[in-house]
Amino acid sequence: MNSTVFISLLLVGGGVIALVGCKTSRSGYESAPYTVVQSDGEFELRDYPDLTTVETSMSEKGSDENTGFRKLFGYITGKNEAKKKIAMTTPVFISEGKSTMSFIMPSDSSSKEVPMPLDTTLSIKKIPAGRFAVVRFSGGRSDAKESQKLALLKSWIANKSLVAEGKPVCGYFDPPWTLPFLRRNEVMLRVETKR
Repeated sequence: MNSTVFISLLLVGGGVIALVGCKTSRSGYESAPYTVVQSDGEFELRDYPDLTTVETSMSEKGSDENTGFRKLFGYITGKNEAKKKIAMTTPVFISEGKSTMSFIMPSDSSSKEVPMPLDTTLSIKKIPAGRFAVVRFSGGRSDAKESQKLALLKSWIANKSLVAEGKPVCGYFDPPWTLPFLRRNEVMLRVETKR
């Protein structure tokens, strides 16, 4: 076998392994539960239960997404009052303006069972149950793409005669080594429900 054929086979094999690894990487994590109320292409209307999160601010001087992620990862790997390891879940939430980052606690842990963080820049929060309009997209993360998708989501919400509440949140489902075209990203906005 000549070296060109060998290298070509090696590259194809490596590409297949990378593709399979990226495709299955998120499947190993629990995702926040929801019920789809309506599906319309890349848009969905979903009902979420109460979600307990651990959150860090990224608006402090010297803080960024990497710092925020490391702090939250430290918390779930045992840097908490109970020295308890907590399973990683998806998505990772980042608020509008990238001011906060949150990890969702697994569904089998109630807010009373969630240990307090040792790091005082982390806090335990609760996202109340509710209905959210969501738009899904792939690719790398960028402010421009998130803004574009948020504008499309707001337009979809208006076309459905829904009323948005609060500020948007972005959800990211994949580790950084995932190929951009295989990534699952979302922009979410809470909407009013008829009472």
